[in-house]
Amino acid sequence: MTVKNPPVGAPAKATTYKSTALETMAEARIRWERAQADLAEKRPFWKQDFTTVSSMEVPHLVTAEQVADIDPVAEIGVPGEFPYTRGIHPTGYRGRLWTMRQFAGFGSAADTNARFKYLLDHGQTGLSVAFHLPTLYGYDSDHELARGEVGKCGVAVDTLADMETLFDGIPLDEVSTSMTINSTAPILFAMYLAVAEKQGVNIARDVSGTLQNDILKEYIAQKEYIYPPRESMRLITDQFAFAGEQVPRWNTISISGYHIREAGSTALQELAFTLRDGMEYVEYGIRAGLDVDDFAPRLSFFFNSHNDFFEEVAKYRAARRIWATVMRDRYGARNPRSWTLRFHTQTAGCSLTAQQPYNNVVRTTIQALAAVMGGTQSLHTNALDETLALPTEENARIALRTQQIIAHESGVTNTIDPLGGSYFVEELTRRMVDGAFDYIRRIDEFGGMVEAVEAGFPQREIMDAAFQYQRAFEDKEKLIVGVNAHVLEEEEPIETLYISDDLADQQIGSMEVVKRARDAGAAERTLDALRTGAAGEANTMPLILDCVKAYCTVGEVSDALREVFGTYEEPAVF
Repeated sequence: MTVKNPPVGAPAKATTYKSTALETMAEARIRWERAQADLAEKRPFWKQDFTTVSSMEVPHLVTAEQVADIDPVAEIGVPGEFPYTRGIHPTGYRGRLWTMRQFAGFGSAADTNARFKYLLDHGQTGLSVAFHLPTLYGYDSDHELARGEVGKCGVAVDTLADMETLFDGIPLDEVSTSMTINSTAPILFAMYLAVAEKQGVNIARDVSGTLQNDILKEYIAQKEYIYPPRESMRLITDQFAFAGEQVPRWNTISISGYHIREAGSTALQELAFTLRDGMEYVEYGIRAGLDVDDFAPRLSFFFNSHNDFFEEVAKYRAARRIWATVMRDRYGARNPRSWTLRFHTQTAGCSLTAQQPYNNVVRTTIQALAAVMGGTQSLHTNALDETLALPTEENARIALRTQQIIAHESGVTNTIDPLGGSYFVEELTRRMVDGAFDYIRRIDEFGGMVEAVEAGFPQREIMDAAFQYQRAFEDKEKLIVGVNAHVLEEEEPIETLYISDDLADQQIGSMEVVKRARDAGAAERTLDALRTGAAGEANTMPLILDCVKAYCTVGEVSDALREVFGTYEEPAVF
């Protein structure tokens, strides 16, 4: 049985460990373990669980002998070269820092536009849009199901007019934008391009950004889907083809493990399911007749960064190695840019606590540092109050300052992959690689990720992992400061951001003004063309672009596709 190191400052004394020149490594290890066991017996209150956040067993010591079989060239390499374990850029952050891209969106488009400008003024280097739930589900703000949700968890966007307000005064040829949107991704993408064109921006040359657009993880974890899986995959491959020709600097998908982790998965499951989702998109693109090297360089990824520092670093290093290997050897990609895994990271929302919320600043700092030490290209740091509400301006600024302090004061950007070569990190990276490939093999046996999702396989795995973690928390095998350890009897509430319900009336009124002012005949003609194209084999993106330029609403475009594709109802999974 492994034992956990005692808390710092605990009064009990352990057997003294002294190594001698005549003592072998094995004898030294036995002596150390006896000392730890002796200490543990004197501390029955301290749980004897020495595992990662994901309950992966952690050895008390990793030696050179244990990692001697790791090939330093084939498995580790150097930064900027296959298999990219140590990073995709040869200069690391010495050449360029990660993009500081704070996720933001609340209330009306005007409210969020002001927050964007505030963050840019305070040093943010990229935009990231959070949309409210009705937009995510393809409903307008006046829909019955939108009641009570307008502007509450993101910005309300119903028409192109909202998108024009959202980016008013922000030149889209000077900033890259990430949009967290999935089922309705082609609609919001089309709106963004229409705004850029209205600004006079050349979308083929000067527009850059990322769509989340990862529908598979919706079926697996977040559940914000509309259409059945295969029809949803068709919309995504349409965007691959369209963007490859029309918007070559745009990342057409950000394959997201973040929400898989937030749903309760382990780090290994997040890694494996995310990469297998990516492989599924590649396979569907190839089946649609696209050359892998024409669209794979624009695929990007989005990972969670949780509290276990070394587990997270190993996860990112393993992700690069696995993706490079499968793209080159399984899919025959020839362009090295198709082999490189680029990723955005967000610190773990599920790790934030309502109790003692200022502790969340420390959690976020550890998580952000892990993302940086793991080589992220882009980073969002959660604010301390995000478990209670959308962040206030002050707390959003503190979250951004966390990144800036790491970048400019910690010294960790001065050398490339500073943890590379650590016995423990390399061993943990290898275990992540091996475990992920085992999951990939099991998903392949279903026939692919779509088939695995339909069978409920990843959903069950995540449910089991979440249950095991909850049980460990309740048994105090996993301690969360302020929640099941070091609890305060009374706490002063903190001030949070409030979104008024009056916003819904304002948003609905604005949408009605737009609908009265538009050419109703033109709007209906574009929707009819979309229905016809979706029922056939036409690329849906140009048709959706026509719809949004005619000021059709998100709900109207979504409904046109619902009429053709139908909707999806998930089977019960136990």
